[in-house]
Amino acid sequence: MKVSSWHIGIAAEAFAAGLFARFGYNVSVQYGANQPEYDLLVEKEDSVMKVSVKGSQDGRWGLLQSYKKDGNTYYQAAEEWKKEHGKKTVFCLVQFKNVEETSMPRVYLALPSEIAEVLNESRNGNGTTILYENHTWTQRGIGYGSTDSIPAHWKFSAERLAELLTETNKAEINNSKG
Repeated sequence: MKVSSWHIGIAAEAFAAGLFARFGYNVSVQYGANQPEYDLLVEKEDSVMKVSVKGSQDGRWGLLQSYKKDGNTYYQAAEEWKKEHGKKTVFCLVQFKNVEETSMPRVYLALPSEIAEVLNESRNGNGTTILYENHTWTQRGIGYGSTDSIPAHWKFSAERLAELLTETNKAEINNSKG
């Protein structure tokens, strides 16, 4: 069943907040639509992460289209996009494609730098603006025959959360020293 992108966004944020809470994180929701940088603040043991939640029901997340302008290459678009996101921001990617309405969606966590790297490597290293959960390029062209997919270690887990909390906390410590 396909629903509006607004409903997907609301559902994605709700699922993400619930997962973080289930793993023992305190969750604060930023009030109002289309707030900059993040949707949720998650905190555990005095460490805080900003979380930007992106929902999808078609197996992909369009992230860089607005950056592929003024003659920018895919790599330049990815670099501009990455620079606009703070080092304490983590993306929570929620996928509803082929998920029953009463089942949990697939959820992934990634840093902006990790997403930019995957986008740059996609289509046989030619880059793209869309992050695919799992897509094989079947149309003739520069990506033909290659498969783009989310790295397995991005899957939402206690280990991945701890890794990203440590990484974003290091970024905060380095910023306070500089």
